[in-house]
Amino acid sequence: MRVELDEPKCVASGQCVMAAPEVFDRREEDGIAFVLDERPAGDSLAEVREAVAICPAAAIRLVQ
Repeated sequence: MRVELDEPKCVASGQCVMAAPEVFDRREEDGIAFVLDERPAGDSLAEVREAVAICPAAAIRLVQ
């Protein structure tokens, strides 16, 4: 599975970083999220699924 983040949709809530800190981080200047690991595995993949579910902007998705 690959993580996709639509940065223009991101509202900088930081929920993804809290849910999956090994996979997401935020830019210092504006708080917009970015992906650290496009292909997480194991526990990180479960955390990404949680991030997808709680993202208030629906800016994250997992694709095959």
